[in-house]
Amino acid sequence: MGARFCGADSENGDRIEDPSEDALSMMISDLNDSDNTFVVVQPDEDDPVWFVSVAVLDEGGYEVVRRDTTRNEHEVTTSTSINDIAHDLTIWMAARNYPERPSRQNIDF
Repeated sequence: MGARFCGADSENGDRIEDPSEDALSMMISDLNDSDNTFVVVQPDEDDPVWFVSVAVLDEGGYEVVRRDTTRNEHEVTTSTSINDIAHDLTIWMAARNYPERPSRQNIDF
């Protein structure tokens, strides 16, 4: 079993470790406007330096918040496409720093 780097938690208590694009799509599609209104993804650490959240908007669609204090990033967008949100977040999260993740090495052949 590999190390866990982040987790996705929904308001209703569901949790997925290291969520894939498909898992994010599933969690977002399970959101509603009464008792499961948001999903938050962040590193599994005491004081996470980044997070993303997806919340249901009253007028329909979703608000997506991306925050990374190490890169001075804070972006709020809206979207109606669950697949686009999950795809974009998967790419964004892949570029984040994870304290326990081995660093990438460039090897010249």
